[in-house]
Amino acid sequence: MDTPVFKRILLKLSGEALAAHQGFGVDSSRMREIAAELADVHSLKIQLAIVVGGGNFFRGVAEQAKNMDRVSADHMGMLATVINALALQDALEKQGVYTRVQSAIEMNQVAEPFIRRRAIRHLEKGRVVIFAGGTGNPYFSTDTAASLRANENKADANMKATKVDGIYEADTMVVKYAKKFDTITYLDVLKRGLKVMDSTAISLCKDNNLPIVIFNLNQSGNIRKVVTGQKIGSLVSA
Repeated sequence: MDTPVFKRILLKLSGEALAAHQGFGVDSSRMREIAAELADVHSLKIQLAIVVGGGNFFRGVAEQAKNMDRVSADHMGMLATVINALALQDALEKQGVYTRVQSAIEMNQVAEPFIRRRAIRHLEKGRVVIFAGGTGNPYFSTDTAASLRANENKADANMKATKVDGIYEADTMVVKYAKKFDTITYLDVLKRGLKVMDSTAISLCKDNNLPIVIFNLNQSGNIRKVVTGQKIGSLVSA
């Protein structure tokens, strides 16, 4: 049960997950809980890469950015992901896990630049790598950054830890008895317009046959359950 079924994974964490119930910024107690879970998973000798969002500070497509130039707003969102990556790095290292932050936007004083071969080498040496700054380009979400980094670094799966326990046919806040999909194809996600990830992120995984797992981060132990092959959440594959 405690044997991982993946050798290397990419885990996408939302910025909102780090804010917890306060809704903005970083909740230190929640950060410690997430770091402890990640350290537990890392102890299984799995190679762990992370992409973190920035919605707890700034979201380029949100109400707060509606009167801004889209490119400027997206750049602000990318910088927010760097703040979260540094906070997560600190929390992980306090758990005794060696961690590196690589940013798609160069800022040499605070993070390494993203260099694919260096990232893979860190993973092979047992370090956790946090990818910050999105893709480094506006108009691309951190979901797309997660799909890109997962493919670039030859991850076995792209895992999105979110606040719901999988993919539903409709918003469960609107449709109470919406059907949950335990498994679904990339094409069905795109055809149905399901908002689990943006279409660019889904298409990138589809084109490279990279499985996506969507699961609930707010239930303790779920990350370990996913990497050891327990059937939770929803699987998107061919």
